[in-house]
Amino acid sequence: MSELINNREHRIATLKHVILHLHRGEAPEQVKAQLAQLIGEVDASEIAAMEQALMAEGMAAEEVKAMCDLHAEVLQDAVAPPRTESLPAGHPVDTFRKENRALEAAVATARERVGTLESVEDHAYPAAQRLDVLEAFNVLMDVDKHYQRKENLVFSILERHGTTGPSKVMWAKDDEVRELLKSAIQVLREEHLSGAELKILAPTVLKPALAAVESMIYKEENILLPMALGMFTEEEWGEIWRDSPRYGWCLVEPGTSFAPPEAHLPEAPIQLPTASAVAFPSGSLTFQQLVGIFSNLPVDITFVDADDRVAFFSEGPDRVFARSRTILGREVKHCHPPKSVDVVERILGDFKSGRQSVAEFWIQLQGKFVHIRYFAVRDEAGAYLGTLEVTQDLTRLRALEGDRRLLEYDAPAQA
Repeated sequence: MSELINNREHRIATLKHVILHLHRGEAPEQVKAQLAQLIGEVDASEIAAMEQALMAEGMAAEEVKAMCDLHAEVLQDAVAPPRTESLPAGHPVDTFRKENRALEAAVATARERVGTLESVEDHAYPAAQRLDVLEAFNVLMDVDKHYQRKENLVFSILERHGTTGPSKVMWAKDDEVRELLKSAIQVLREEHLSGAELKILAPTVLKPALAAVESMIYKEENILLPMALGMFTEEEWGEIWRDSPRYGWCLVEPGTSFAPPEAHLPEAPIQLPTASAVAFPSGSLTFQQLVGIFSNLPVDITFVDADDRVAFFSEGPDRVFARSRTILGREVKHCHPPKSVDVVERILGDFKSGRQSVAEFWIQLQGKFVHIRYFAVRDEAGAYLGTLEVTQDLTRLRALEGDRRLLEYDAPAQA
């Protein structure tokens, strides 16, 4: 057993040594020679352990992300091919894999259509070909659902097992893919692009976006999913299965053969008897009334406690940002993409110190005008208790004009 442990530690140390040399500017061909002894021996968890160690020693997640594709190229031969164990249709990993096959097919279609742009005459305005390519890229934007399930569910449970480094890097790469696809779609919407302009866009904007989608598929199939399969319990896969519909499916529907065991959930809160009430200075409410109120609020609420962990979120029918119960107890900085973490930590720091008590943002999101506010929550003595996030879709409210003084229901009457 000690020999196995020592071999593993040796492999991780070798990987770390090689990647550090790569970051210092050594040529990939030179570093590959140092990996010759590890051909086919490294498993996914060792890649994760190497990234975790680098970040623990001070290397920024952004720096690791910037070299991520080069890491994958250099380490490709060293990583042992993952065992493709048979899983029941509908198991979260089975669904991720099937989505990846569908994404590969969609990338192939998009690449074929991009190829047609490269053969048009420079002075032509190939509207039909451009729209065909745009349609193919719009299909690929469905990958956002795949990434959201990964970021909010798989990463949450990885962190439960003490693994945070790889998820930070992969989330940053997910965001990079999203931005590349959005940029491609934005330029393809330009109606007056000539053949010459499209020929320039093909290698500089369109093909890099497709390559980024394929690169992430490789990282998931060879690192993330094998690592998760070796680490998560069946109960944890059950948690992921139960919460996945909140985020939706990418290009394919999941199978129905997977029968998850009872999910491991955070310790159950103390529920008051039906007749009991919580007394507030301004009145009292039963537990059932509180649940009903939080479920009907026209805003989404998330509360982060004084230790910066997610303690509560409301479960209304039309949340702006999906939330799953796997995030309960998760450090809030891990609930955001790496590019947003500095802002999150600054808000928390300003709230804890008393320098500020409210932070406010508004964004355009998929045709919606979304208002996001953060409030410092303090007790009567001013001690910091946590941060309350309140999110609201204001699109309809901003469009209201005039008066409505007579009763008029917006929803049809129930039978």
